Amino acid sequence: MAAGSIRVARWRRRFAEPPRRRLMGWRRAISSGVTTMHEPQGRADDDVILSVEDLAVHFPLGGGLLGRGRRLLRAVDGVDLRLKRGECLGLVGESGSGKSTVALSILGLLAPTRGRIVLDGQVVTSRQSGDRKALARIVQIVFQDPYASLNPRQTVRRTLEDPLRVHGVTAKSEIEDRVATMLRHVGLRPEQADRYPHEFSGGQRQRIGIARALILNPKIVICDEPVSALDVSIRAQIINLLLELKDTLGLSYIMISHDLGVVEHMSDRVAVMYLGRIVENGHWREIFERPAHPYTQALIAAIPDPLHHAPLATTGGDLPNPLNPPNGCAFSPRCRYAEAVCRSEPGPVLETRPDGHAVRCWRSGEIAGGSGKSFDQSEHYRA
Repeated sequence: MAAGSIRVARWRRRFAEPPRRRLMGWRRAISSGVTTMHEPQGRADDDVILSVEDLAVHFPLGGGLLGRGRRLLRAVDGVDLRLKRGECLGLVGESGSGKSTVALSILGLLAPTRGRIVLDGQVVTSRQSGDRKALARIVQIVFQDPYASLNPRQTVRRTLEDPLRVHGVTAKSEIEDRVATMLRHVGLRPEQADRYPHEFSGGQRQRIGIARALILNPKIVICDEPVSALDVSIRAQIINLLLELKDTLGLSYIMISHDLGVVEHMSDRVAVMYLGRIVENGHWREIFERPAHPYTQALIAAIPDPLHHAPLATTGGDLPNPLNPPNGCAFSPRCRYAEAVCRSEPGPVLETRPDGHAVRCWRSGEIAGGSGKSFDQSEHYRA
């Protein structure tokens, strides 16, 4: 992306200016001097490799004596997602929205309360050892913390060899070849395989974590905040590496991140979660340039501008208690647009428009510009 095509917008401008320009201006301001990021590319292949259908994960919480007063935490409540081959799906939302719970369910580490998950034609039904091993050959995860996710007592070689042996690769020559090849893929040298994690920098450790996730040749990789624990000077390098591996190895990604600049840059499609539900889902350009749900607009409006000192825009209202969610739309207590129907009835079932954009909101047509009015954050959000 040419440097002259990026400029940072002032936060008091109307949403008539595309949020993408503001996002990339902010991203460049903190990452100047780092390698140029790739543009996300759409995929012609329409094959669905992952389908999440009406997924719900509920956690009963203990009450008083004899279990009286037990409550139910609906961490995920009716999530539908689809991931195509070669696609990157961004999953965004504030802490506690259910993103990681969805990821753990896809990995087979949490049993759904209801719904089903279909991975490459296989229904994820149990967490038995045999099923888990088969699942690990399809989907893997890159963790957030490159320091805590590696065993400090194991060399890099042992870290990469163990999954191969567990999955039946026993020939020493094949193991050595696959370890060396994977280290080259992530930008490390094969001779570094006999070192321990403490001998590497944070960025190098994350490269090792990526190599561990890819050593079994999975088809799907869940990236759970893969750059949030890294210095800003090396974040773009890891992002570029992930994009290169995606194209080289034909991977599909689920990118979980609080950093909307990362999600905007890497994702082909974006799903926005709030209180356990998907509230908006669509092509990355539609999400960032024409957000149709008030919560999506609030997330974009809250991105800081490091070059100006205007106060951040914040949403009004109180954060809902997930153990006692509000009636109607979960976002209605904080939404400027809320009407009586929003406070009494849940948002309409997500319906996909012809352009592939889906919104769970009673007034999305007006908010997204259907009434011809631009969205002004100074009017709808208080600083």
